[in-house]
Amino acid sequence: MEKLNFSMISNKQSFPEKVLQFGEGNFLRAFVDWQIDVMNEAREFNGSVVVVQPRGYEKIEKLKKQDYLYTLYLQGVKDNRIVKEHRIIQSISRGINLYSEYDLFVELAHQEELRFVFSNTTEAGIIFEETDQLADCPQKSFPGKLTAFLYERFKAFKGDLHKGLIIIPCELIEKNGETLKEIVLQYADLWGLNHAFKDWVHRGNTFCSSLVDRIVTGYPYDNIQEMKEELGYEDEFIVAGEPYHLWVIEGPDWVEQEFPANKVGLNTLFVNDLTPYRTMKVRILNGLHTAMTPVAFLSGMNTVADAVNDPLIGLYLKELLYREIIPSLNMPRKKLLSFAESVFERFKNPFNDHYLQSIALNSIAKFKARNLPTLLAYYEQNNELPMKLVFSFAALIAFYKGMREGGSFQLEDAPDVLQQFSNLWRTFTSSLVDCKQLTANVLSFEAWWGQDLNKIPGFTNAIAEQLYLIEKMGMGGALSSVMAEAEIGQKGADHT
Repeated sequence: MEKLNFSMISNKQSFPEKVLQFGEGNFLRAFVDWQIDVMNEAREFNGSVVVVQPRGYEKIEKLKKQDYLYTLYLQGVKDNRIVKEHRIIQSISRGINLYSEYDLFVELAHQEELRFVFSNTTEAGIIFEETDQLADCPQKSFPGKLTAFLYERFKAFKGDLHKGLIIIPCELIEKNGETLKEIVLQYADLWGLNHAFKDWVHRGNTFCSSLVDRIVTGYPYDNIQEMKEELGYEDEFIVAGEPYHLWVIEGPDWVEQEFPANKVGLNTLFVNDLTPYRTMKVRILNGLHTAMTPVAFLSGMNTVADAVNDPLIGLYLKELLYREIIPSLNMPRKKLLSFAESVFERFKNPFNDHYLQSIALNSIAKFKARNLPTLLAYYEQNNELPMKLVFSFAALIAFYKGMREGGSFQLEDAPDVLQQFSNLWRTFTSSLVDCKQLTANVLSFEAWWGQDLNKIPGFTNAIAEQLYLIEKMGMGGALSSVMAEAEIGQKGADHT
């Protein structure tokens, strides 16, 4: 079977190189490069991408052998129907091996048509590496490479403010654009670059923070043969992802004119402040993931789809979302409900095996970031506890016992967290008194929660009682009991 190459393309496209991209991985190819390909097809962007690999060069060399083409499969549930579609992405014009072709990297800084920089170098990629030097070819860190590139462009165009770049990182850290700019300026100071360069960075370049959202599962090892037969060619870089996508870009209004993704129906939003969107994603999508994991896993489920398709757990998650999470958010209800609906569609994706144990990694830190703000906001607004979230918290404590029906399982978290739970569970006897003592100890760890959660009125007893139920009845029985009580309580509230 022939390898994918340009001879197979009937509508071959060729555009000026407008984009420098740090990263060749699955996510950028299934998200940014796909969006550029869609815009190019509609003749709205008319630009191509030059890719550099942040670390190493092997993938760049392999991608070159198939003319930088690859196939994107989008598979999932959209508008309550199964979607399965694919397209050949041809937005990458070339790749540069920074270790053997650094001169091409320098030449790219001199190209007038270059306008954008995109990156996804993982959360650990936007760091300051003080050993990096301007003379390194290349620097070790991504921000170091970017600073050297910008300095070369500054010199090439003699500080022309119109030759600056729009820089949009996609790394999953808060204020990624602002953070990247700060580090670039740190390198300017470290390397003794002149004030004129720093002024050009400030006035000629635009650093936009962004929030990205699409589940990309990568190379489809499980059904690759089926896909090859469908395609009729070999492709080492097939990438699979879900149909849903959201890109929120924080920056000046004019950026939208230069990157007109929404003109072609893409869910890319340009905003003055992406904070509400980040909060919505973290509290709803990530918050549900973290809340469901101990409940579903200790009930015998293994994947997100298992959980949402289970009648009892599915109902529990909807009650948690619509009665506790959404009411605690200060955003237009219509927008929240629309996002919530899309989240449940994504959770049910039959093509995406999203394992609960993967989500469970570092659950204490995740619960603090994703669910504790909801719990505190709900309590402040209603002067009562959100009992579905309370149950999830109790399930989280039970999860760190490391046992479910069928035996023990491996816990993954910070060593101090695992040690503390090991100590607490070692002397536990399943009595209500022990549940209260264990709960009080867990809630008292300010290093975990940022405060002593025992100070929230009624919180310690509420969690301890749910933990006692779980110990006495098992997760399934405890959840059934909690949901039955909630139904009775809701009927009483509706009646009054």
